[in-house]
Amino acid sequence: MKSRSLVILIALAAVVLAALVILGNPSLLRPSLSSGEAKALAAVEVRSYQGKDLSSINDFHENSILGPQFINESDYRLTVTGLTTRTTVSTYRDILDKHQTYTKVVTLHCVEGWDVTILWEGVLVRDLINEAGIDPKANTVIFHAHDGYTTSFPLDYLMNNDIIMAYKMNNVTLPAERGYPFELVAEDKWGYKWIKWIEEIELSNDSNYKGYWEQRGYSNSGDLNGSYFSF
Repeated sequence: MKSRSLVILIALAAVVLAALVILGNPSLLRPSLSSGEAKALAAVEVRSYQGKDLSSINDFHENSILGPQFINESDYRLTVTGLTTRTTVSTYRDILDKHQTYTKVVTLHCVEGWDVTILWEGVLVRDLINEAGIDPKANTVIFHAHDGYTTSFPLDYLMNNDIIMAYKMNNVTLPAERGYPFELVAEDKWGYKWIKWIEEIELSNDSNYKGYWEQRGYSNSGDLNGSYFSF
């Protein structure tokens, strides 16, 4: 009997001790979490940045020439070619993994009379051009989009300014309607110069090249401080 009582006392003591340990550390009752990488949640659009109010990504008007283009990341390739030292072909991940990304708030002004102020995030166009190398004869850069749209800029504009090719806006990945995977943030230019769905960057010596809207009477420079019509 004495031995049985001793066993019961030891068991009770163990239960009391376990209870005291748990009360002292409630986290022991919580399910253990994996020690792997944190699980990413969906990004949320931001509407202000450093005290500046931002437009919504839904404030844009759809005015592309063929409607929104839907491009799969696995199929996407960006080619930098033309008057370059070499032609580069990069996947979506190549571009984001190999190049520094930058953020900046820039306002797009459309010739239709509306504007949006957005926090853009992307890579510098000049980094992509420098990766391919520049032929001394090049003076113009022509951008080609998935839908056949084109526009061009003087090489100096892209090399001497922090012009980014954006993959995010207001902290969310570009939706297809806004140019996924990349839209050019052509600051100080009218909205028709902000080409979306970029697939090719071509270095050229044709300073008179005219893109889609430029062939239809729009200014080739597209400068905001001037008329968007060419005369």
